[in-house]
Amino acid sequence: MSTEKEGKIRVFLGSYIHSISSDEPLQIVSNGVIGVKNGKILFVDVEEHLEELKEQYALTSDSIYILGQCEFLMPGLVDTHIHAPQYPNAGLGLDLPLLEWLQQYTFPMEARFHDMHFARSTYKKVVERTLKNGTTTASYFATIHRQSSELLGDIVDQMGQRGFIGKVSMDCYSPEDYVETTEESLRSAEDFVINMLKRQNNRVRPTITPRFALTCSDTLMRGLADISKKYDVHIQTHLCESESEIKRTMELFLNSKNYTRVYEETGLLTDKSIMAHCVHMEKDEVETLVRHSTGVSHCPTSNICILSGLCPVRDLMDAGVRVGLGTDVSGGYSPSILEAMRHAILTSKIIHMKDPNYKPLDFKDVLYLATLGGASGNFFQLPTPFYFTFVIIA
Repeated sequence: MSTEKEGKIRVFLGSYIHSISSDEPLQIVSNGVIGVKNGKILFVDVEEHLEELKEQYALTSDSIYILGQCEFLMPGLVDTHIHAPQYPNAGLGLDLPLLEWLQQYTFPMEARFHDMHFARSTYKKVVERTLKNGTTTASYFATIHRQSSELLGDIVDQMGQRGFIGKVSMDCYSPEDYVETTEESLRSAEDFVINMLKRQNNRVRPTITPRFALTCSDTLMRGLADISKKYDVHIQTHLCESESEIKRTMELFLNSKNYTRVYEETGLLTDKSIMAHCVHMEKDEVETLVRHSTGVSHCPTSNICILSGLCPVRDLMDAGVRVGLGTDVSGGYSPSILEAMRHAILTSKIIHMKDPNYKPLDFKDVLYLATLGGASGNFFQLPTPFYFTFVIIA
């Protein structure tokens, strides 16, 4: 939810919750005052100072909205990893592991997005659904089709969501009807970035999106890293999602020490990069992410549904890795970050049952991951507008 008429100050009086840091993941303020102007937070204070604020900002009674006893505000939810074109497949294919699931369900669906009518219909539905679930910021994978990927960005903008949009790049080991040449992929990725930046929209930004090392040549990954650096844009991809994926990657990149080093050597690890999953990480790989200040999108629903594994998120956080939450539709069946929050807790409890020394996540931790965790550092480095979720307790 964004805000008010140009120039008018809107004040919300009542309860709100938010995260301060990973060490202070939940703060509850029962008598808060939040002032908003031109879509940005003007002040955050407490009711005790309301009269002074009225005088300072020339506030009138009709500019103040008083929250009810069963209402409160919280930051909008951040989905750091979601595949918009896979939305029609949500709930399908949960009988298969990752690599087989991609071939049987995912690639055939994504190949349809050359059809702009189909793309428009689908993308409107997924953005609307995520907004209804409280997601005000999302990092979307689109497909290899540049025009429909740009369309996704336009729809995100029209519907008032903050989005990072990735035109997917893949030039090898892919279906014949869903693959690019290396030259096509690099040209299309750069054109996509240029066209998105021309819109001069600070709420919707392009993201360099190599699908993963299995479908990207070394040349393509290096070229995409160069484009990201040239235009100072984010990077998103998948890393260490399943054991079979890791095994196949190491068969293709024999000179790399591990999967994470493949991305490091090709320039894809930066402080503006998000690696989805990171379920099966060696110590060296975690240290590599920390060294580059690269973030991780934890996708617990997907990790369970397509049998990828249990990600020890607490260990990543303790090591200094920045972590947010992702729904990973349609590996994850639900576009709701609330569901991802629940499954993050359950995943950590299962790990704790296997290893009592592992400290499971609680509801406060996952609130942080779903909000400030996903927006911290350079994950989503934009001017901060007033995005919030209005909660009514029935």
